Amino acid sequence: MLVMTRKLGEKIFIDKGKIKITVLRQKGGQVALGFSAPEEIEIDREEIYKRKLAYAQLPQLALRK
Repeated sequence: MLVMTRKLGEKIFIDKGKIKITVLRQKGGQVALGFSAPEEIEIDREEIYKRKLAYAQLPQLALRK
């Protein structure tokens, strides 16, 4: 895992600039990040990602019964 520190307004670029992450604001213990990426790249919060994984496994579980 790569760990970086960034200041307000600074950016991180991934995959030769295809994905851009910007530090938008920081308040209390939270940081707001902005993501710019091509439409075909899905960006999810952890809880949404886990929900998608669970739903994707439902058809497989039904076939096993």
